[in-house]
Amino acid sequence: MHGPIGLESTVAGLVIILGVSVVVLFLSHRLRISSIVGLVATGMLIGPSSLGWIERESVELFAELGVVLLLFTVGLEVSLVRLRRNWRPFLLGGGGQVALTIAATAGLARAFAIPTPTAVFLGFLAALSSTAIVLTMYTERQELPSPQGMVAAGILLFQDFCLAPMIFLVPVLAGTTDTSATQIAGRIGLGLLVVGATFLAARVLMPRLLRLMVGTRTREVFLLGALAICLGMALVTSRLGFSLALGAFLAGLVISESEYSHQVVAEILPLRDVFNSLFFISVGMLLDLGEVARHLPLVLALGFGLLLLKGAIAAAVTGWLGYGARIALIVGLSLAQVGEFSLVLAQVGRDLALLEGTMFQIFLGASILSMLVTPFLIEVAPRLALRIPSTSPPAFLRRTRLTATPPEPEAPSLSGHVIVVGYGVNGSNVSRVLKSTGIPFVVLELNGASVAAGRSRGHPVVFGDATRAGILESHGVDRARMLVVGIADHTATRRIVRVARTQNPSLHVLVRTRAVSEVDELRRLGADEVIPEEFETSIEITNRILQCFHTPRNVIRAQRRILRDEGYGIFRAEGATPRPSPVRVAEILEEALTESYLVTQDSASVGRTLQELNLRQASGGASVIAVVRKGRAMTSPPADLRLETNDTLVLVGGHAALEKAAEILTGDGAPRP
Repeated sequence: MHGPIGLESTVAGLVIILGVSVVVLFLSHRLRISSIVGLVATGMLIGPSSLGWIERESVELFAELGVVLLLFTVGLEVSLVRLRRNWRPFLLGGGGQVALTIAATAGLARAFAIPTPTAVFLGFLAALSSTAIVLTMYTERQELPSPQGMVAAGILLFQDFCLAPMIFLVPVLAGTTDTSATQIAGRIGLGLLVVGATFLAARVLMPRLLRLMVGTRTREVFLLGALAICLGMALVTSRLGFSLALGAFLAGLVISESEYSHQVVAEILPLRDVFNSLFFISVGMLLDLGEVARHLPLVLALGFGLLLLKGAIAAAVTGWLGYGARIALIVGLSLAQVGEFSLVLAQVGRDLALLEGTMFQIFLGASILSMLVTPFLIEVAPRLALRIPSTSPPAFLRRTRLTATPPEPEAPSLSGHVIVVGYGVNGSNVSRVLKSTGIPFVVLELNGASVAAGRSRGHPVVFGDATRAGILESHGVDRARMLVVGIADHTATRRIVRVARTQNPSLHVLVRTRAVSEVDELRRLGADEVIPEEFETSIEITNRILQCFHTPRNVIRAQRRILRDEGYGIFRAEGATPRPSPVRVAEILEEALTESYLVTQDSASVGRTLQELNLRQASGGASVIAVVRKGRAMTSPPADLRLETNDTLVLVGGHAALEKAAEILTGDGAPRP
């Protein structure tokens, strides 16, 4: 009888939680407030210190499971490859931030006569930021690939790794264990060794296990197997004295190396979101509103003090890594809050008498305050960063910077050149092509390591913030022919387009963006061409599908032109429908246009005359109206002109005729004599 009653009360509690959450989240959405704020507010509203509808213990298990699943999916999305590539922010940035925050917090606590063990413990609490809030918001804003996203993710992951040794050291600080320093070091080393061995074994076994699960072609087997891997790894690390969350994160990293990682994310995501929501609700339930109200000035002072201290340290470490002041400020504001794992750690400290009841509630109130303001800080950080007058960190950081930016080369007096903003994958590829084709260009980049890497490849990469009018001006934006913006920071992209268009109205501005929804805004600000990644990916997929069905290349090109000519409107407008394809394709195929063709040394046309090729008849209408040889254009070339390597032919005709002419010239459409 007791079991069903207990189950019924648990279900009733969940119904109340979910019902109130829906209402609060609806209001949050209407008020454009972060959902995380709404969930924490839900916990405060229905918790024991307010309406008292729910006891926190009834959702605690679900909340802890939410954190485990969150770290599992974080591990899946980060991947070992990205972690190795991003090792500097992870190891050096994270290590510097954690060490400096612990030292600064402990020093301030000792100044207020707080005992050393408690002071160090407070440093542990302050060192951790909210992985759940920051990574959730960066993912929603599509900014994880941006410089600030990569730095923030690296530091957060290091903090998560630190949770296990911190939990292990809390009993030592509390004086509840007689373990010596040597034994502590040995235990930590042994634990890390066993985790490493488990991790290595999992990497060897995991691909076979996943292939076996996928081979069943049963969704249930795949989902349950992924959950078993996640929770099993979490259990192993927990038994070794580490956290459940760390094991889940390691499991995610292991699976991220397989080709099935995206499917695992898709299967786990709904469960993670539900349980993670319960975690934020449980955080709100922890708060004793009466106790916080009695010490409100102290709670506010501690909350804003933590935001200021943590933000300053995170910004300084980011500058030390070689990033500019704008990126440093954004990272600092993003990581200024106290994290969810700090609350877990605080409860351990409370149970061991490192924090007494009132101090625990004051810290809890300050922590939740910092969490509540974080969504607003992340939202406003890019706009605040644009107001920073300097383009690099303070002088003392530049002198001690870990990733020293090489001395700036003399800015050449370029004219008719291309300015490339960002030296990521897009920027480096564009730079390589521009260099090989002899087009003058300069690259502006805020990551010191990327600047050094670019210069080592012989590319003119300079350290500079392209959102600044002065930086663009010093690199000849008024004389430039083209501006290419390929960064992931939406706010900075919009600012760059607006500033560049103001300085040079005739500049051709090409922008890469991640979403189709950004196209109209960027064009309104002055961009001539906007290339949304998701749209271009869909075009490439469409091309591959049509090629698979052996659709003529001229029809494929016509379909591509339809989509681009209509300015992505099909994808942006709800309920919009494209023109009937057969009619539109026929219209395009009938149009005449010009196209150039470069004669390469392996072309079938080398050594043949225009008369021998007889392109007009063989292609069904394409004509050669000019030949460019060694920089000299020959219009209306004679029929006996013999083609040479590196000749450029200018052809005119319809799509189908030009397509056929290209095949003939290459050798695909007619045998070479």
